Amino acid sequence: MTTNLLSLDQLHLISTSMMVAIIWIVQILHYPTFLFIDKERYTEFQQFHMNKISYIIVPLMLGELISGLSILFTVENVQFSFYVSLSLLILIWLITGLFFTKFHSKLTKKFSHNTILRLIRLNWIRTVFWTIRLALLL
Repeated sequence: MTTNLLSLDQLHLISTSMMVAIIWIVQILHYPTFLFIDKERYTEFQQFHMNKISYIIVPLMLGELISGLSILFTVENVQFSFYVSLSLLILIWLITGLFFTKFHSKLTKKFSHNTILRLIRLNWIRTVFWTIRLALLL
């Protein structure tokens, strides 16, 4: 009996690929849409957004991080490009934790045009980092 389980490399590549697709959609479409949400219902929208998107993002980001760290600690002769890629992932997590959670938390309290613009601008960093990560993994 043959079991076809995904390897750590495959899991890592799949989760990173999915995050790249998602981050580009978020950057080009989703975050700019925040500017068009009815201000009277904006906090309700933001709560909905944070709740629902977590079901997609959290498992993928955790899968990406856990598979990446597992590769780092279990695979011999890891290529230099993987170290660069993993470093970018750690930076993405830091940026997310330090800035994006605060931006979204602020937006759950009230609509802020400036906060949304900062969210969009800073998200370019994550978008570029994730895209570079994928290129390095391929």
